[in-house]
Amino acid sequence: MLPKDNPADPKTEDLAAQRLVQRVARNLDREAFAELFDAFAPRVKTFIIRKGASPDLAEDLVQETMINVWTKAGYYDPAKGSVLTWIFTIARNLRIDRIRRESSRPVSELGDFDPPSEAPAGEEILARKDEARSVARALSKIPPEQMEILTLSFIEDLPQAEIARRLNLPLGTVKSRMRLAYGHLRKNLEQPA
Repeated sequence: MLPKDNPADPKTEDLAAQRLVQRVARNLDREAFAELFDAFAPRVKTFIIRKGASPDLAEDLVQETMINVWTKAGYYDPAKGSVLTWIFTIARNLRIDRIRRESSRPVSELGDFDPPSEAPAGEEILARKDEARSVARALSKIPPEQMEILTLSFIEDLPQAEIARRLNLPLGTVKSRMRLAYGHLRKNLEQPA
């Protein structure tokens, strides 16, 4: 059974997937195949769509891919790569074959196959953390009455009229404080850390 509590652990997931592929190869085990389908079909569809296919074509290619997984499970070799890589390679090849059949122009794939990662890249994580620190620092410098209005507007998603009613303030005051808060935020974010 594929791990549901920690899908972020690729080794554990791959070992479980290998066992499922072996069950399909040896016994044509429908339950094992259903688990493989549930785990990998959505990822294959996303991959194919990211490669430029329409959702309908992606759905067709997912079906063809999973039929190939069913019929060729005995050919899977763990020494050559993970189950995910094997399935994505099948999908990639089917996509190229389909494009070749439907198009008169040659198809070329650049680079090696690299399955999409669900995790953000390290640089992206660092950039997000830096941005979050900058925003937190900028927010900490805003006067409390302006922060209260920003909180009601963006966190509680209240319109300005409702904020004015809730805080018993004129609507013009709410608008002024929000405009001042934006100005403070902009100024604070533009200053170096």
